Amino acid sequence: MTEKTTVIKNRAGIHARPAAMIVQVAGKFKSRIFLEKGEDRINAKSIMGIITLGAGFESVIRIIAEGEDEAAAVDAIERLFENRFEEE
Repeated sequence: MTEKTTVIKNRAGIHARPAAMIVQVAGKFKSRIFLEKGEDRINAKSIMGIITLGAGFESVIRIIAEGEDEAAAVDAIERLFENRFEEE
C-alpha cells in the first residue's frame, strides 16, 4: 500500500471537472485507488463518490493505492492536486 497526504489548493475545491480529471487519471492504473477525507474513504475511480466527498479549498486528502502500480498511481493523482487541476 502506498499513500500520500495532500491539500486542495484550488479555490473551488473538488467539483465536477476536477472529479472527472481524477477518475480519468485513476482509470489508467490497475491498482485500487482511494481518496480519504476525515473518516470518509471513496473509490477514486467513481466520479459520484469523489463529488459526494465534499472536499473544499484547503481540505486535507489522503491518496491511497493498493496494487502493482500503486506508487505511480499515487504520484499521478497527487500531481493533479499540486497543479490545482489546471484551474489557476
